[in-house]
Amino acid sequence: MKGLRPAIRTLTILPIRGGENETLADSLYWFVGTGFLVGFFLFLFGSLWQWLLPSPWPLGGAVLMVALEVGLTRGLHMDGLADWADSIGGFGRQKRLAIMKDVSVGAFGSLALILDVLLHAAIFSRLISSGSLIWIPMVSAISRDMLVGLTTSLPYARSGEGMAGPFVADASKEHWFFSHCVCLIVCLFYGPVGVGLFFLGWGFTALYKRYCHKQFGGITGDLLGTANEMINLLLLSVCAAWGEGLTNVTGWFWLR
Repeated sequence: MKGLRPAIRTLTILPIRGGENETLADSLYWFVGTGFLVGFFLFLFGSLWQWLLPSPWPLGGAVLMVALEVGLTRGLHMDGLADWADSIGGFGRQKRLAIMKDVSVGAFGSLALILDVLLHAAIFSRLISSGSLIWIPMVSAISRDMLVGLTTSLPYARSGEGMAGPFVADASKEHWFFSHCVCLIVCLFYGPVGVGLFFLGWGFTALYKRYCHKQFGGITGDLLGTANEMINLLLLSVCAAWGEGLTNVTGWFWLR
């Protein structure tokens, strides 16, 4: 259970005590489990919304699911997305890093947040109406697993302190191997489609890793947050676009 409590404290707002003497890198073992937990809360809320209302209102439930996710995660990854979007206009590596460190949000960051919220709301609405909410926990687990992959394979881009610095400093291949194995086991319960989504996320992460290394010289907390949002949107978009079709092609009866 080493690293579980710091993982929950880092990725969620859930109040949990203890584990102060554990290294932050140890929490990488539990990123997949914590991501699945966040996704499960979203799945549970969306399912209850469907069941309790006398008539369907998927958009209302979708907006509340977005609000729930923001509340559970403190908007941590959305904040990183906004900072990254603002940095696009910067010329030179150090300029982009400086823009991301600035606490103010510019026009690009604001637009990125608006698009992120709208896309998530549209996707959740589609998942509710198609009865495909079951994919959310798995996608949430995959996105957090890919963060472990980035943390263990890229250097820290900043010379000073930052939120992601302690994670990167002590990250190892053991964290990478353990996290990927656990995530693949989770995906196997979703059948071949789950495994396919895992490798789709892996492929996107490989491209994103090259981008981060070229443009920033490594990884930062903001770039990790951006990766989480992008991978979530990509994989959930696939699930939303195919809807019931994905559930029908999987061999696992409990998804039907």
